[in-house]
Amino acid sequence: MTIIRQGMILLNIFETALPLTNPVLKFLLILVIILFAPIILNKIKIPHLLGLIIAGAVIGPNGFHLMNRDSSIILSGTAGLLYIMFLAGLEINLADFKKNSQKSLVFGLYTFLMPMTLGTLTGIYVLEFSIPTSILLASMFASHTLIAYPLISKLGIAKNKAVNITVGGTMITDTLALLVLAVIVGMTTGEVNTEFWVRLSVSIVVFGLIVMLLFPIIGRWFFKRFDDNVSQYIFVLVMVFLGAVLAEAAGIEAILGAFLAGLALNRLIPQTSPLMNRIEFVGNAIFIPFFLIGVGMLIDYRAFFEDLETMKVAAVMIIIATSAKFIAAWLTQKTFKFSGDERRLIFGLSNAQAAATLAAVLVGYNIIVGETETGEPVRLLNESVLNGTILMILFTCTIASFVAQKGAKNIALAEASDTASDESEACERILIPINNPETTDELINLGITIKSKKNRDGLYALSIIDNNTTDDSADKKAKKILNRAAVTASATDNFLHELLRYDLNIVNGITSVVKEHKISDLILGLHMKKGISDSFLGNLTEGILTKCNATILIYKPAQPFGTLKRHIIIVPNEAEKEIGFPFWLIKVWNIARNTGAKLVFYATGKTLKFIKEIHSKHPVESEFTEFSDWDDFLILSRDFQKDDNLIIILSRKDKPSYHSNMERIPSYLNKYFQDNSFILIYPMQIGVTDTSKIDLKDPTILEPIEKFDEIGKTIAKIFRRK
Repeated sequence: MTIIRQGMILLNIFETALPLTNPVLKFLLILVIILFAPIILNKIKIPHLLGLIIAGAVIGPNGFHLMNRDSSIILSGTAGLLYIMFLAGLEINLADFKKNSQKSLVFGLYTFLMPMTLGTLTGIYVLEFSIPTSILLASMFASHTLIAYPLISKLGIAKNKAVNITVGGTMITDTLALLVLAVIVGMTTGEVNTEFWVRLSVSIVVFGLIVMLLFPIIGRWFFKRFDDNVSQYIFVLVMVFLGAVLAEAAGIEAILGAFLAGLALNRLIPQTSPLMNRIEFVGNAIFIPFFLIGVGMLIDYRAFFEDLETMKVAAVMIIIATSAKFIAAWLTQKTFKFSGDERRLIFGLSNAQAAATLAAVLVGYNIIVGETETGEPVRLLNESVLNGTILMILFTCTIASFVAQKGAKNIALAEASDTASDESEACERILIPINNPETTDELINLGITIKSKKNRDGLYALSIIDNNTTDDSADKKAKKILNRAAVTASATDNFLHELLRYDLNIVNGITSVVKEHKISDLILGLHMKKGISDSFLGNLTEGILTKCNATILIYKPAQPFGTLKRHIIIVPNEAEKEIGFPFWLIKVWNIARNTGAKLVFYATGKTLKFIKEIHSKHPVESEFTEFSDWDDFLILSRDFQKDDNLIIILSRKDKPSYHSNMERIPSYLNKYFQDNSFILIYPMQIGVTDTSKIDLKDPTILEPIEKFDEIGKTIAKIFRRK
């Protein structure tokens, strides 16, 4: 009886305290929803995004009223919406974005004009609204919110061409829809004149220039000087909200500012970096769920049954908005010959109405255009449209979630079937000897950047202790550095194998581990402030190069890898005749894919043909310049800029691409590139004397590389054909 009595008392406390006002209880309730709503609803095949919206409706003021949609929910939800748009800009492939800019423009016009046309005609002839009201209603159909983007990103297809085009088109249609909103409001209040257009145009141009030109400069300066994890993350949030504030100051919606901030910082935050992992983790765990729950709190199911006019308006809005967006997606599919699943992605991403739609309806609802005979205010958008909009948000988000999930899963499964199994990906093993805490993070980050994104178990860190040492602290120091390397790798969701070895010398230790663990790539680090010493080069030439057949990268990090603008790649004559050529090329390609930095190739015309063919099938931002005279190597220094990284492809003696001037490269680097980052690459060998006699059509030669991913398959196919 005592337990029952205490339970009744507890229930009474909660009943009298509803809606909850205690911040601890409110936050606990939201966290429980974020934790369990997706798990429960996923069992009945409901997307987790929709689950959070439904949960918000259940606990909101129109459901069981456990919570109010107060300022704290609105603040967190606004941050979540900005986060979605920022991630869309941050994760987009800029090379594809530029390449597909015309396609994005076409889709943006499709997905703007179709809803505007159908919406305006429906408003005038079906709902019998005035022309300004009908146009404003149509602009609400034209805009959309990337509600389904986190779901697509989670499935790993955010870089799909259809997604890229849709994200670019979103910026176009939302901008046009919000401009229509500004014009209609201005016309209603009598403010549309020459001064209005000049002020709006100038403010938008100034805003765009500040974000796209100034933000990257500020970001590069900050990341070069501050490597603290917390400081970097807070800095990113500052830039997101600063972009949003500047957008509002320019007279457009904050979401466009967040999207442009993502584009501006895109090249500075590599996809494989720990910072990127933190940004995605916090957004998907906290900010974005808050936004979805907040959207759910707006939904009032009762409005659909209490008023016939609301039912009519809501039904018309849902049908027109969904039909118009589907027609736009279908036209895009037919225009660019996309698959059915890619059409589903486009429709799923573009059908959901939320942020811009809600902003427009609230603005229209608050504008009084007259009075009735009884003195009641006549609004630009009446209460039926307001309630209908809330129901439209629910229905379009539901449809978008299901359609996007189906298309994304089908594409992800198709890509998974084309990629290698875990067993085949094990052929890529990257070894990183470390002994300097100052360079450890950069070396690990380079290893993560160049590896296949599917291979999360192929990193090895090695610390070697001299067998003859009597220093007891050497063991502790080595383990501490290895632990730091493991933490850096784990921050990017990669597992790193820690290897501690006692050996007679470093060279013997490295070569032994390479053989024991079948290492495919070896990354050696140089001190940030020192050049290549004669002893290092001697040990490398006489020891590692003669005993290791792996691809060897010698890296000197003068600045954080993500702050580099370009990678200048110097390729020797007949480099394509070496068996290791395609293996180092895919590593360089991964650098561009994961960082967004530009690749500038200097090579002979024959070599560039191979590279250009790969580029045509898997585009990254690149330049190609014919170069063959290594006697004039230093001429290239004239084109070298402050934030460039120099990548020089070298060769072992007696190999096809070896040139006597390669022996001078270390002295050139020490003298002319002391303050710059550089990577020296020695291509992989397989223990034969004359690699020019190798038949690249032999399926066993290029088999490992074609198992990495689609680019590996393309490279292997090109080399076998040549």
